[in-house]
Amino acid sequence: MPDRAFGRDRRLRKSGEFQSVFDRADCRVSHKYFILLARAQSPVEAVCSSRPRLGLVVGKKNVKLAVGRNRVKRLVRESFRQNQHSLPSIDIIFVARRGVDQVPGRKLGHLLQQSWLDLAEKQKRGKSNPDRNAG
Repeated sequence: MPDRAFGRDRRLRKSGEFQSVFDRADCRVSHKYFILLARAQSPVEAVCSSRPRLGLVVGKKNVKLAVGRNRVKRLVRESFRQNQHSLPSIDIIFVARRGVDQVPGRKLGHLLQQSWLDLAEKQKRGKSNPDRNAG
């Protein structure tokens, strides 16, 4: 049974880790409510952790209330936790767009699950930056 925890080793925590994904994203899955940016882990990072890692960017500009930001982050973390076994060793950043806090939890979960699968498939194929504009 795969380990489905979401510990410190599964998170992007330092600004340098976030910046490397923003600067050199290999793959991107775009949606009306969010963007997923991904970058293959460097050989040094892959030795330390051969697991996917997640970073969250849910800004006050796009989600006004703290309760909304916390809800979105909780749903994204849970979806990632459940689907991380199907992802390669990549660093992923979830960037929230305006209106994501208004999406019902089940719909957001479904959109995220499909996005994780798209991201894994694109990473396998090595394609860069095709957008998914489902809605």
